[in-house]
Amino acid sequence: MEFFRVHKEEFVADVAFSRPPANALSSAVLKELSSLLDELEADENVRVVLLHGEGRFFSAGADIKEFTSIKSNEEAVTLSKAGQQVLERIERFTKPVIAAVHGAALGGGLELAMSCHIRIVSENAKLGLPELQLGIIPGFAGTQRLPRYVGFSKAAEMMWTSEPITGTEAVQWGLASKAVPEEQLLEEAKKLAKKIAQKSPISIRATLQLLNAFKEKSFQEAVREEAELFGSVFTTEDAKEGVQAFIEKRPPSFQGK
Repeated sequence: MEFFRVHKEEFVADVAFSRPPANALSSAVLKELSSLLDELEADENVRVVLLHGEGRFFSAGADIKEFTSIKSNEEAVTLSKAGQQVLERIERFTKPVIAAVHGAALGGGLELAMSCHIRIVSENAKLGLPELQLGIIPGFAGTQRLPRYVGFSKAAEMMWTSEPITGTEAVQWGLASKAVPEEQLLEEAKKLAKKIAQKSPISIRATLQLLNAFKEKSFQEAVREEAELFGSVFTTEDAKEGVQAFIEKRPPSFQGK
C-alpha cells in the first residue's frame, strides 16, 4: 500500500499512516483506507486494529491542495460523503479500532480519530477542528461526533474559535480515554490493544454492536437487543472456555467460536 504500513502480531494489526509531511487525508488516502478495512475485517488473525501516524503528526487534516480542484457544490458534497462513509465504516467496524494520537490531529485528522472506538493521546498533542478559519465547515461528520464526546458548548467553542486543545485537555473533556508522554504513546497503545485482543472476538463484536445501539436506540430497544445478544453469546464455545478457565483458575484461550 502507498499510504499505510501494516504489521500484524498477537492478533493486533498495527497500522501506520504514512503520507509525509503532514499525513494529509486525500481522496486517494480514503480509498486505500477503505480497501485496508476490507482486508483487516476479513482476516481472522486480526482482532484489534491500532491506527497511528508516522512522522510528526497523526494527521494534520484534509489535503487543502485537493480543495482547489473542487469547482461545484456537487463535487464538494461528493467529497464530504466519501469521507463520511469511510469514517462510518471505522465506527461500525466489527473489531476494536484504537487511535494513538500524537502531534496534530486537526480537521479531517481529528474526524478520523473520533471515528475510532478508543483514543489514547500524547499529553502535548493538538486536537481541533479549525475549518472555520478557512471559511468552510467540518465535512467528515465532525460537527456530529465532536458534541457527542465533549458536549454542545465545548464543541461549539472548539469549532468557532478554531483553537485546538491539548491531549491532556482532551481527556478532561471526554474526547480521549488516556493521555501519556509522547515517548510512551505507542507502547501504551500497543499494550491496550494486545490486552483487548485476548478477549473473545464474539464478545467484542457483540459489545461493539451494543455500543452503537447506545448511540442510536432508546434504552428499551437497546436492552432488548442486549438480552438477545447475551443469549447468542452465552452458548458459544468461547463462553464455555471462559467459564471453564475461571473455574480452573487459568487464562482463557478464546478461538472466536
